[in-house]
Amino acid sequence: MELPKVLIIGQPFNNDTGGGITLSSLFKGWDRDKLAVACSSYLLLDNIDTEVCNTYYQLGEKEHKWSFPFNYLQRKYPSGLIQFSKKKIQNLTIEKSRLRISFIVKVFYPIIEYIGLYNIINKTVLSEELCNWLDEYNPDVIYDQASSRNGILFCIAVQAYLKKPMIFHMMDDWPSTLNQEGLFKRYWQRKIDREFRMLLNKATILMSISEEMAIEYKKRYNKNFITFHNTVDLDFWKKYQRKGYELNVSPTIRYAGRIGLGIDSSLKLIAKAVEMVNEELNLSVNFILQTPEKPAWIKNYKNVIHSSFVAYDDLPEIFSESDFLLLPYDFTPASIKYIQFSMPTKAPEFMITGTPIIIFAPENTAVVKYARKYNWAKVITKNNIHEVSLAIKELIENKELRQQFAKNAIKIAEENHDSIDVTRQFRTVICSLVHP
Repeated sequence: MELPKVLIIGQPFNNDTGGGITLSSLFKGWDRDKLAVACSSYLLLDNIDTEVCNTYYQLGEKEHKWSFPFNYLQRKYPSGLIQFSKKKIQNLTIEKSRLRISFIVKVFYPIIEYIGLYNIINKTVLSEELCNWLDEYNPDVIYDQASSRNGILFCIAVQAYLKKPMIFHMMDDWPSTLNQEGLFKRYWQRKIDREFRMLLNKATILMSISEEMAIEYKKRYNKNFITFHNTVDLDFWKKYQRKGYELNVSPTIRYAGRIGLGIDSSLKLIAKAVEMVNEELNLSVNFILQTPEKPAWIKNYKNVIHSSFVAYDDLPEIFSESDFLLLPYDFTPASIKYIQFSMPTKAPEFMITGTPIIIFAPENTAVVKYARKYNWAKVITKNNIHEVSLAIKELIENKELRQQFAKNAIKIAEENHDSIDVTRQFRTVICSLVHP
């Protein structure tokens, strides 16, 4: 079947964000000249994967409009197509003033959001240059991953201009977290909810990142969502798949991902629990943080080791050599609202490695329900150091339990996340819009 031309709005293909990795896996093998991305400049700085798609329109100063005098605070990026070299991964990072960024993020944005100005003084419009490019590219289908009010309105505008079928793919429950504070929060919550429902009505096909999200959104919006999550290339990930379940002399628990205020609290609690386990069992369990930056707090723990990010091709071996892989969540109320129905992009990658997985997350999250349903990970839902240390001790002392979790995880990854099967289903759904 001939593949249609797809315009992707709001998310580039990359190897370091959940949306970008999921996008790359779902569109893998698509004709590269039949994919194009239109997204904001701040998303097009690092780790752009041009192997799947190398046609990018940067939404710059001609599309992003700020009212006077706020326009003077915003960095101006050029609008238009980006020219890439022949390298697979592109980095377009430009130097930025840390003081300026700190002021904008910590002072400017919070103030204008609180007084209700943020949603008024900036918008993304269809410039003449963008419209000319849309006419020239002439996609058959629009695929959108909007995650803000601006994204909602922009996607509605693009669909109205092109008059083509649109797919909306939801990654996180961000509508539940918008405008939680501020003088006009109820007004903006109601208004954005109406606009979001308008976007859902305009979409021909709706996609969710998890079954739990599809169930919730059926109740909340009375809409049917098809679930598509990240996939795994079985041949790639099975090269170093773990076969034995004896522990290393110094067992390792590995976390691979980003760090921040919320997740830092969970990681610190894990570090403290590891200390307790080492004292009680007279072991030397190492907690490895594979993160972009080295957290300052790890100097307080002798068994916490920092490891920089590595090439994606090296991940199967590194993950399989670890004794345990950690999927931690943030336990703050705001974070739980945001991630409750999400599914970690790394989950199927961890599952196929054969390394036992530890999930540290609130009870009502989609990943916890998924793991409990198929028994593919050790689940810890109490944000309590004693609960965490008991769970780690149980895994260390019980080889059969480690093996059971790992075998179940491999089975579910093969059945539910095989890239060949999932991308075939994904293509069939998109093609149905053009070839009923």
